[in-house]
Amino acid sequence: MDKINIGGQAVLEGVMMRAPRSIAIAVRRPTGEIVVKKEELIPISERFPITKLPVVRGAVALFQSLIIGMKALNFSANEAMAEEGQEEKKELSSWAMAGTIIFALAFGILLFFIMPLYLTKLISPAIGNSNILFNLVDGAIRVVVFLLYIWIISRMNDIQRVFQYHGAEHKSIFTFEAGEELTVENVRKHSCLHPRCGTSFLLIVMVVSIVMFSLIPKAWPFYLKAGSRILFLPLIAGVSYEFLKWSAKHDKSAIVKMIIAPGLALQRLTTKEPDDSQLEVAIKSIEEALEINGSYSDDRLVI
Repeated sequence: MDKINIGGQAVLEGVMMRAPRSIAIAVRRPTGEIVVKKEELIPISERFPITKLPVVRGAVALFQSLIIGMKALNFSANEAMAEEGQEEKKELSSWAMAGTIIFALAFGILLFFIMPLYLTKLISPAIGNSNILFNLVDGAIRVVVFLLYIWIISRMNDIQRVFQYHGAEHKSIFTFEAGEELTVENVRKHSCLHPRCGTSFLLIVMVVSIVMFSLIPKAWPFYLKAGSRILFLPLIAGVSYEFLKWSAKHDKSAIVKMIIAPGLALQRLTTKEPDDSQLEVAIKSIEEALEINGSYSDDRLVI
């Protein structure tokens, strides 16, 4: 079998694993039973070859991951709260799913891009006329808001369990990448911190945005600066994705290790040491994804 790269996501009481041609979501119900939802995935690059282009593929992958992630969360929420003997599940409609995604995007843009810009605008008299300094302050506020957000949600009990499953996801992927048998004993010994984690990706986005937004003149009115930041987001996501792919392929380099160190350090907030029952769920998810994936090999996925 060719080398297959696996990505994933922690969900409520479970893990979603994604291979190039498959998705599997494993969730532990309150009864202790592990339920799995899996399906074959046709790579979007086969239908639209333009999405294979560098930068473009990153923007597309981010949006696709958001859709898949929302569906996985919906499934996990239904299963994690299901009562014994309950078979009928309430799935979100396409319109409800679209509304949820739009709301999540709007909230993220408002919190991490528009609000820092507005706060920077309020203190702009103290900054002076320097475009570089303005964007550095804007970027610094954005990073602080992001770190505070991560820290706050990491204090929540329910999120703590999600972060444990996040750690289980990383450990099982490390085990697979090492070519080891997917057993609890093998998975347990691996690290919770993975260089291709979505947490690291988001931190890269914060840093890349500082560079990109420096191209926007400080003299522009607030609405133009805010609008241009939104238009820049696909490009920022694409560039960040390419950097993450590059750093993951060269993570043995001393220089690259220094560059990715902040992202790995941030994962200490978003991943927690899982117990064996959580490792079992992650193993089940990756095994089911691999079972229907076949021998297809593709670019690395953000996990």
